[in-house]
Amino acid sequence: MDHLFPKVHPLINSRYISFTDNCMATFTFLLAWVIYGYTAIITVYLSVYAIAGWLRRSRSATPSVAPTTLRRMAVLIPAYREDAVIIESARTNLRQQYPSDRFDVVVIADSLQPDTIATLRSLPIKVVPVSFDVSTKAKALNAALEQLPGSYDVAVILDADNHMASDFLSRINAAFEQGWRVVQGHRTAKNTNTPVAILDAVSEEINNHIFRKGHRALGLSSALIGSGMAFEYSLLKDLMPKVKAMGGFDKELEMRILKQKIGAEYLEDAYVYDEKVQSGAVFEKQRTRWIAAQFRYLKLNAKPGFKALLQGNFDYADKVFQTMLLPRILLLGVLMVGFLITLLVWGDFPVGWFVRVQLVLLMLTFYISVPSSLKSMVGLTELMKLPGLFIRYLRSVVNHRQARHTFIHTPHGTDSSAGS
Repeated sequence: MDHLFPKVHPLINSRYISFTDNCMATFTFLLAWVIYGYTAIITVYLSVYAIAGWLRRSRSATPSVAPTTLRRMAVLIPAYREDAVIIESARTNLRQQYPSDRFDVVVIADSLQPDTIATLRSLPIKVVPVSFDVSTKAKALNAALEQLPGSYDVAVILDADNHMASDFLSRINAAFEQGWRVVQGHRTAKNTNTPVAILDAVSEEINNHIFRKGHRALGLSSALIGSGMAFEYSLLKDLMPKVKAMGGFDKELEMRILKQKIGAEYLEDAYVYDEKVQSGAVFEKQRTRWIAAQFRYLKLNAKPGFKALLQGNFDYADKVFQTMLLPRILLLGVLMVGFLITLLVWGDFPVGWFVRVQLVLLMLTFYISVPSSLKSMVGLTELMKLPGLFIRYLRSVVNHRQARHTFIHTPHGTDSSAGS
């Protein structure tokens, strides 16, 4: 029998290899369909709202007649170690067309230097010093709400680097005059001084177009963004003590609001100017915090979101669905990798065309979502930054657990690492 083995063994071996190769090929092919089926859902979702926002005419919140009520507003600015920017922000945000006796700028001073606090106290603003073992925006806001009088009608929340346009509060007041209880302003870039800042500004405007303007065009609630947003004061004071988020407090607050079927308006012409991240390192730090918040709220709201869909609360269900979406830079990266693979491996197979159509649709979605003024700033230098930011985003996904128990602070007012 031994003399037969050399003749039989190669045949058995070749059949085994052929079977294994076929299994691997089938598995890879099915995996590709699963991955790019998932990206297709996201791409179509984004494109539908992008087209809706593109077709929708902007609605102004400026009233045709004088408002019947000039609501009293508290402009809340949590400032954690923001000595570099908070004084300029406080001064700038005092310059409103809105009557000065109808709003207060309130700086929540968390770990600021004594000299900074002294300068702030010399301005016509309120300063609320706070101190925590572990600082978060939610803690800072709750501390301020506990100390401030309940005589305000509206609370506006800003980041420490934010500058309101001079008509911002007037437009917010007009929206509340129309019956809204929650309003999101148009947060836009204050700086475009580095390639990363330009790309961050582009990302911000895509968010504004799809998740705010596009959603409102189809009758859904505008997404909140963490700053440049206004709330009925009593509503915020009732909900904030329940918010315990380490990061992404706005997402928890938004979930709670949508559970109550309270929608948010988007004011495209009410501008808040926001400092964009200037370096890849800061970009990665910021996205790590965002990814941690996304995973957290997906875990907490997946089941309630499905029930809300069955009960007809589409705003809440849609917000939960958004926590399942792949971040856009990762989506673009996955489609680009798939496009290259299909050219080399799958050629004219259906999965190859499936990926290519998605990539074209996604690029079109981005194009119609970005203002012309920003499109002209995106050149080869900015595009060359995308692979590096894709890798940094992957690292932020891997490292997101570090943001669960520690607030990851994004520094402002510095370009020391702008080139990295």
